[in-house]
Amino acid sequence: MDPGSFRDRQSRVLDVGGRIYRVFSPHGWEEWKALAASGFFARAVAAGQLVATAEAVPPPGSETVLPTGIAGAVAHQRVPFVSYPYEWTFGMLREAALLQLDLLLAALDEGFTAKDASSYNVQWQGVRPTFIDIGSFERWTRGEPWIGYLQFCQLFLYPLLLTAYRGLRFQPWLRGALEGITADECRRLLRRRDLLRPGVLADVWLQARLIERAAGNGRPLRAELRDAGFSHAMVRRNVERLRRVVAGLRWRGAASAWSRYADDCHYSEADRAAKRAFVHAAAARRPRRLIWDLGTNTGEYARLVAPLADCVVAMDRDHAAVELLFTRLRESGPANVLPLVIDLLDPSPGLGWRQGERRPLGERGRPDLTLALALVHHLVLTGNVPLAELVDWFADAGGDLVVELVTKDDPMAARLLANKPDHYVDYTAARFEELLAARFGIIEKLPLASGTRLLYALEARR
Repeated sequence: MDPGSFRDRQSRVLDVGGRIYRVFSPHGWEEWKALAASGFFARAVAAGQLVATAEAVPPPGSETVLPTGIAGAVAHQRVPFVSYPYEWTFGMLREAALLQLDLLLAALDEGFTAKDASSYNVQWQGVRPTFIDIGSFERWTRGEPWIGYLQFCQLFLYPLLLTAYRGLRFQPWLRGALEGITADECRRLLRRRDLLRPGVLADVWLQARLIERAAGNGRPLRAELRDAGFSHAMVRRNVERLRRVVAGLRWRGAASAWSRYADDCHYSEADRAAKRAFVHAAAARRPRRLIWDLGTNTGEYARLVAPLADCVVAMDRDHAAVELLFTRLRESGPANVLPLVIDLLDPSPGLGWRQGERRPLGERGRPDLTLALALVHHLVLTGNVPLAELVDWFADAGGDLVVELVTKDDPMAARLLANKPDHYVDYTAARFEELLAARFGIIEKLPLASGTRLLYALEARR
């Protein structure tokens, strides 16, 4: 059972034999049947906005996963790699928010609404967002507000506003609070002059006041909203307004960083060509389902190996670099690269109920091949990770490895050591190769012409 699906009392998600099922309660099954018969559902699936779904025989043992029993099941297309909003870039969160709103508008036109609006309901096919929680949709009841509005604000709008208007990174906040950023917290972080910016007065300040008033008089906020008598047109206008706000948000940090990354090249043309040929040949040795590109920067090597894999997950701690990669992939592909903001010195842990709702990075898919290019010196010389532990981590990840060692003679390594004592006596090519040979089979070694960088193609011990 998917450990995060318990929050929906009308359905559960199961992973059985590599297939993804969703089983429904009797009420949930009625809502599904209505949804499946709608035109917007078929159009959204065909467009890739909604995960491909078909009715299926309930898997054995699923009869008791809901207290009401189950009335039916569907099978979903499996996403290549599960990611979470605290690993996305600003642009990714914005595109996911627009998808949520576009689907809601289409649903409203056919008499449906969304009972929630969690950013965790979105996953990615490369850089294309796909909505996976079909149980989120239900038939709209006359006079009801969109009850997912507050959740949309906390998990989509407020993180986007704080990055766009204040330059704050939303990823650590969302990782630290799975329910997102509250209206009061967002209000405290914004300035009074931000009241004139789109989305702040209505969705932050007034929303915070409304929540405070509801708490003060003891009435549930939903009851207060219902009493206001929301018409279908009112709900739709509010969603359209939110869409305009989200679509207009921009993060200046990404645009200003482009020249720094484009010009930050430490290789001669000959070394760069040799490195690209070496990486491509290593990746092409066998079919690859999943490749990890660690420390991807702007994704040159993730794009290089993408034609050789079903999916490439490109990770880097630098939000601006990954945002630039996301933008480039949206513009020109390839379509099977998923860019994520991940700090390898502090990767995503297990979070939520029993630390299982959101899984650690290593539990979401073992790579067939890991690329660790121009990365080792950062983790060891800056992050103080012992060289032996780093090699063990590469091996434990599973799969083959292409790794680059930047020696202490290299200008980049010398820069990292310039303001700290050199206590890294084991950071040598000989020791690195000894450690690699204990965990991998060394297929090939290539010293680059510069003389300070070495490439290794390694095979996992199977």
